[in-house]
Amino acid sequence: MSQLLDNIEVESAPNPTVAIIWMHGLGADGNDFVPLVKELDLAGLPAIRFVFPHAQTMPVTVNGGYVMRAWYDIMGQDLVKREDEKGLRASQLQVEALIAREKERGIPAGRIILAGFSQGCAMALQTGLRHPEKLAGLMCLSGYVPLAANLSNERHDASVATPIFMVHGVQDGVIPIARAEQSRDLLKALGYQVEWHEYMMQHSLCQEEVDDIGAWLKKVLLA
Repeated sequence: MSQLLDNIEVESAPNPTVAIIWMHGLGADGNDFVPLVKELDLAGLPAIRFVFPHAQTMPVTVNGGYVMRAWYDIMGQDLVKREDEKGLRASQLQVEALIAREKERGIPAGRIILAGFSQGCAMALQTGLRHPEKLAGLMCLSGYVPLAANLSNERHDASVATPIFMVHGVQDGVIPIARAEQSRDLLKALGYQVEWHEYMMQHSLCQEEVDDIGAWLKKVLLA
């Protein structure tokens, strides 16, 4: 087993009974979404352990081979034709290791949410849809389903019960919203319950989205 990824932990209160493993986007690191914890409306929710892992560094082809934190390589502007399957699957194992650690610390799979932005969103879907247990949810921000052609064969039946929150900016110039809509439609066709939101924004976050995340967390954690 590879070494557990370095990560930042933030607990909303002592003795957490929920874990949210939140993956950053390309070139960022685990610090990226730490400030957002204070922005979320967590009133009435059980204590949550937020885990913000740092992806490992690698040369990224689309950025001229520049070495940065990345969950997998991006070969070109087209995100579908040439995907870094090896990198995706390697990072999937690393996310699974983080899930396993939360279970060892007493938080069951049904109280673990995988969240991510952009590449991190792709990793939440890559891992969560193949995980052999129902998770509390997948929070998918400005991303897409990677290795989509393999999904119907590789997904785990248990994952169909995992609620999916999927959001995207209509002006996103990094991952066009059409790519996210294709992913949403694929998930729905496979029987997943997808809550979809789109916002007048680029490849980023907005306040309305933060509010919707808080409402969704209440929906899945207080059900």
